[in-house]
Amino acid sequence: MSANLALTADAFQAEVLESDLPVLVDFWATWCGPCLAIAPHIEAIASEMEGQAKVFKVDVDQSRSIAEKYDIMSIPTLIVFKNGQEAARHTGSGSKDMLKGFLEKNL
Repeated sequence: MSANLALTADAFQAEVLESDLPVLVDFWATWCGPCLAIAPHIEAIASEMEGQAKVFKVDVDQSRSIAEKYDIMSIPTLIVFKNGQEAARHTGSGSKDMLKGFLEKNL
């Protein structure tokens, strides 16, 4: 995982809730096989959508307060935030095209 995608609870407010751009947050964990499977897709989407949306990854084990606040019950869970609010949610893995389409549909 690229270090620039990792997001801690301390930075969540500024990077996600106060962002001028839509934000895709991937809630994941190091022990989650499907999370690891989509990690390259998330990194590619982050590069491809630069300037249109921000993309971050939140480790649910390291940022439990954020995971609890957004009722993350299964991972991977992807949430699109717009104007500081949850706009869309997808739980489970998927192809890069499907995941990118989920983000684009919710811009």
